[in-house]
Amino acid sequence: MIKVVVVDDSAFMRKAISTMLSKDPEIDVVATARDGEEGLELIRKHNPDVVTLDIEMPRMDGLTALRHIMMEMPRPVIMVSSLTNEGAEATLKALDLGAVDFIPKQLSKVSLDIVKIEANLISKVKIVAARKMMHSRPRLSLPVARAPVSTPSGPAGASHAPAARPSVAPTLPSGSPKRDVVAIGVSTGGPPAVQKVLSALPADFPASIVIAQHMPQAFTGPFAKRLDGLCKISVKEAEPGDRLKPGCAYIARGGSHLMLKQMLSRVDLEITPEPASALYKPSANVLIGSVADAVGRRALGVILTGMGNDGMEGIRMLKQKGGRALAQSDATCVVYGMPKAIVDAGLSDEIVDIDDMAQAIMNNLYL
Repeated sequence: MIKVVVVDDSAFMRKAISTMLSKDPEIDVVATARDGEEGLELIRKHNPDVVTLDIEMPRMDGLTALRHIMMEMPRPVIMVSSLTNEGAEATLKALDLGAVDFIPKQLSKVSLDIVKIEANLISKVKIVAARKMMHSRPRLSLPVARAPVSTPSGPAGASHAPAARPSVAPTLPSGSPKRDVVAIGVSTGGPPAVQKVLSALPADFPASIVIAQHMPQAFTGPFAKRLDGLCKISVKEAEPGDRLKPGCAYIARGGSHLMLKQMLSRVDLEITPEPASALYKPSANVLIGSVADAVGRRALGVILTGMGNDGMEGIRMLKQKGGRALAQSDATCVVYGMPKAIVDAGLSDEIVDIDDMAQAIMNNLYL
């Protein structure tokens, strides 16, 4: 049984989240709290597997409570966030502090839209609880591929933690790169992972980067702006009329698809609502598939942490055109779903720890 504590100053939200989670026979909401202080007391008392945590609360807000949880009794925390710019900034900060994911909080207290997130919430709670329990058990240690070493496709070593080692600043290989576009697909646990990768790249990074991060529309702009302030390369939310430039990363806008379009002498970015039937907007499959069509073997696909298998069919198309693909290692994913899908399908050229991913990306531009 998965024990959950719900912390929210809204009686409506406490009831709504508790009711949704309690519909699953494997989840037990053991307590609810009205603010951060009460939440910390109940977490100490009940030792839950997962916590849902509101951001804006009296007495002690969610970010302060999160800091205490991560310092004193770390465990998976899912933030409950309003879909505003302020809510986005606070949520991104929470992910930096160690929260594993977030769910949207509807601003209307009487809105029934909240039930739309029910299946997603239950799925997230069960997956992050399973990851916590899996990583708390000792496991046999097998080597994970290091960034400078090209490994064969397949799952070998994908689910085992690497030995600790000193960090080394990533460096570009010499010569001219054979690949000039990097396409990244990422979901749950993504913002800190993307930040770690992009912030390690040098200002003279010789390729363009396009990113499909599953995220609401209100979040992608602040996410891109935050990254731009932290990285040596340029980072922006993709806009109509943008053209690919080396040393620049383009974040797909939430609620829309990002695609590449090959023109006579350049590659343009296209933002479109189609295909409307795609499960995610933005979709990693749509983005990476368009990259495969536009530039083929000149591209490198990277699949980072996330639930499901979005990106697998795009990577398959990319590999058929001569592109290469990297998967984040199980041991360093918040959720080993999207990378596992391409590893299990035999599509990954390397399985790489997140700390090594920037160097692996740079190495693979030259292969």
